[in-house]
Amino acid sequence: MPILSLAELKAALPPRARLFGLDVGEKTIGIAVSDPELKVATPVETIRRGKFSADAERLRRLMKERNVGGIVLGLPVNMDGSEGRRCQSVRQFAANLLARFDIPIVLWDERLSTAAVTRTLLDADLSRKRRAEVVDKMAAAYILQGALDALARHSQNVWGNDSG
Repeated sequence: MPILSLAELKAALPPRARLFGLDVGEKTIGIAVSDPELKVATPVETIRRGKFSADAERLRRLMKERNVGGIVLGLPVNMDGSEGRRCQSVRQFAANLLARFDIPIVLWDERLSTAAVTRTLLDADLSRKRRAEVVDKMAAAYILQGALDALARHSQNVWGNDSG
């Protein structure tokens, strides 16, 4: 299955399937999940990256447990819109996932997601240690929520109402 656009994603999902949002970093993968109605993103966990095969197996188990039918993968685009080394790394991660899973994947511009989440956590007065524990899964939820909101707007534009 190729990497899809957000517009193609909903048609590719099985009924009531959830979406995973992934924030893939060099050392960790933040994970969030949507509700079956594709309205709300919730942080799940952060996994420490190891060998890709082990990471993929962990993702497979989590996806099965939560009835996940698609993935929104944060793409760390530079502020000027260009793609650097980190984007290449995420694109390779997506290609590796597609080689193992027959699941729709969307790449979602994640500019400023970690900064926005960190600001929110600072405002909540979380300690540095606690922020480090939750920032990646919160960034994954921020990425996924942005995609869910865009999906809802797309559905409204296509159907002219709130039915998705």
